[in-house]
Amino acid sequence: MDRNTRRSRAIAIAQAKPDTKLVALRYLMLAAGATAASIAVLFSHFV
Repeated sequence: MDRNTRRSRAIAIAQAKPDTKLVALRYLMLAAGATAASIAVLFSHFV
């Protein structure tokens, strides 16, 4: 891979904007997982 290919790939990656729906879905799934883990920990303490 020569310098121009590397440079153009770096520019393309830097200019790529994340999809807002995908980011929102990722955070929603992360929050759901954290909530489920918290409930599981609390449930295991009470049972």
